[in-house]
Amino acid sequence: MEEEKEQGKSFKELGLVEELIEACDSLGWKNPTKIQLEAIPQALEGKDLIGVAQTGSGKTGAFALPILQAMLEAPRLPAFFACILSLTRELAIQISEQFEALGSSIGVKSAVLVGGVDQVQQSIALGKRPNIIVATPGRLLDHLSNTKGFSLGRIKYLALGADNQWQKSVAAATENNRYHKIQNKEYMGYEIGGLN
Repeated sequence: MEEEKEQGKSFKELGLVEELIEACDSLGWKNPTKIQLEAIPQALEGKDLIGVAQTGSGKTGAFALPILQAMLEAPRLPAFFACILSLTRELAIQISEQFEALGSSIGVKSAVLVGGVDQVQQSIALGKRPNIIVATPGRLLDHLSNTKGFSLGRIKYLALGADNQWQKSVAAATENNRYHKIQNKEYMGYEIGGLN
């Protein structure tokens, strides 16, 4: 179920650039959802976030749009700009599709690294230097260990998807520090998907 959209606020008012506003419009997103209203302005300011919301609430857009906007601010579309970790392969595929749909007008490419798919084909996809990597943790570790020349040393953004229990643990650990840096990388942690 789509979380109720806030009236009167637009994606433009959140600070998104015209290319991304048009991408939202092409996907039928007329107004930001609550999680997007809360997360996007903070992320555009460079703050680290932990966000929790229901399935269908627009969480992927809440972290994808600021990442894409940061990519647009780079002199050219950078390779390995962001890594999004998902606990399931199905959700990883959905997240990748969302990034490519939102970034289609600017040529964003993503690679999906999940189990049950030929690792050699995934290595070839990494060799094409995608902008976004969407992966399950185990397969990402496989590639970090076995794919020559692949590392996360260049990523600027890391988004972690997890279930409610993981979110509660992170929230408790960061209770007195809402924004938390991980190795000087931007970190946006979301419960992304129906893992409630």
